[in-house]
Amino acid sequence: MTPVTTPLSSTHVRLAEHTTLRLGGPATRFERATTAADLVEAVRAVDASGEPLLLLGGGSNLVVSDAGFTGTVVQVGTRGRRLDPLGDGLVQLTVEAGEDWDSVVAEAVSQGLGGLECLSGVPGLVGATPVQNVGAYGVEISQVLTSVDLLDRRTGRVHQVPAHDLGLAYRTSVLKGTDRAVVLRARFALTSGGQSAPIRYAELARVLGVSQGDRVPADAARKAVLELRRGKGMVLDPADHDTWSAGSFFTNPVLDASTLAGVLIRIAERLGRHVEVPTYPGGPGASKLSAAWLIERAGFTRGHRGPGGRVALSSKHTLALTNRGGASTEDLLDLAREVRDGVRAAFGVELHPEPVLVNCEL
Repeated sequence: MTPVTTPLSSTHVRLAEHTTLRLGGPATRFERATTAADLVEAVRAVDASGEPLLLLGGGSNLVVSDAGFTGTVVQVGTRGRRLDPLGDGLVQLTVEAGEDWDSVVAEAVSQGLGGLECLSGVPGLVGATPVQNVGAYGVEISQVLTSVDLLDRRTGRVHQVPAHDLGLAYRTSVLKGTDRAVVLRARFALTSGGQSAPIRYAELARVLGVSQGDRVPADAARKAVLELRRGKGMVLDPADHDTWSAGSFFTNPVLDASTLAGVLIRIAERLGRHVEVPTYPGGPGASKLSAAWLIERAGFTRGHRGPGGRVALSSKHTLALTNRGGASTEDLLDLAREVRDGVRAAFGVELHPEPVLVNCEL
């Protein structure tokens, strides 16, 4: 890769062209790394210069300010996949960080490998999946990830890190919210034989006509997940503004027992004592609430539009904030603040954004 040595015109590197929200101002410089060696070289060079660096993957989890990014953007374009037998019906899949995630899932399913099928349709690149412990339909990356190769930006060294050292938890890891390391590749332990992982998600089990905990052919699970995601506007489609989003904008809140008790009182006061509140295990001594449920009960309906109508909640799913065309990042943030503040006022629950906010904040 030949490094860019002079700033590119801002009209040529608008980050809106590289994000699924289609929002974001210019970057000072823009490079693309197509091999892991090029990626390491590019990051080391920017770090040595002291200039700010933004690693760009598929742009599906980024909210970039209208002012853009003053520094160098390095787009991860690395490619490569490898399968190695592990024994006992397990196979290790090693994938470079720049591979398209859903393409990897599709190929794994086509080869009769189970474990990734419930993560079908998730946009973005492989390198982002361990950073926020991507999850959907009852499966999280933590359940299949074995290790990653990282570039430590403090030392400049590349080393392999086992998954159990990454602090993988609900939509987070030790890599999230920090720029200390760059994911170069990831390894996953998958099962051979063509069967899915146990179906844990109730909605998916109903669609498949099985009980929770059952296994089904991996390709059947993938097809069902993709249909469910399409129905919620969560499969990218350039013609569908409901998919001009960063996916779920807010994470589901995880509350300790005492906080949950107070929230349930607030819900009962607003909605009635007999309302059924969906709750899920949130770890030791904690419960998880549905952010979408709270948003809807706070009075925000699907399709709710922000100021000027340029942004709106998806018409298919209240967790997605969408660009209806001609929007700015500030429009989107205004809508996010309105929803966050409305839920807080109604139920005393603070919603937190799931995407990475670049040069902006709620």
